[in-house]
Amino acid sequence: MEPYKEDKYEKAQKKVKEIKGFYTHLTVYILINTCIILIQLGVFSGKFVTGMPLWGYFTTPFFWGIGLAFHALYVFKDKFSLLKNWEERKIKEFIEKEEKEFKNNFDKDF
Repeated sequence: MEPYKEDKYEKAQKKVKEIKGFYTHLTVYILINTCIILIQLGVFSGKFVTGMPLWGYFTTPFFWGIGLAFHALYVFKDKFSLLKNWEERKIKEFIEKEEKEFKNNFDKDF
């Protein structure tokens, strides 16, 4: 394979691994947190808790969900145009700034 194609293949392979890792994380999140909530509600013990569930029942899913959301943002960052547009604007800003500094330094020398 040509070096260019190998590089593209490796990038695509890395992206697929990241997506697969996210979906594995999501599956584990759903399974574990469903079990935790059902246990806390007493479904398996036969002493089902009635009334409003306490905040403590949902702390693990809540905070783990925050981590899962960040994982999703990292893996699917190219799907979020807001983040992509911001990245592109910042890259252009840094390039323009560097070119301006180079031009100013070059003009000072001559």
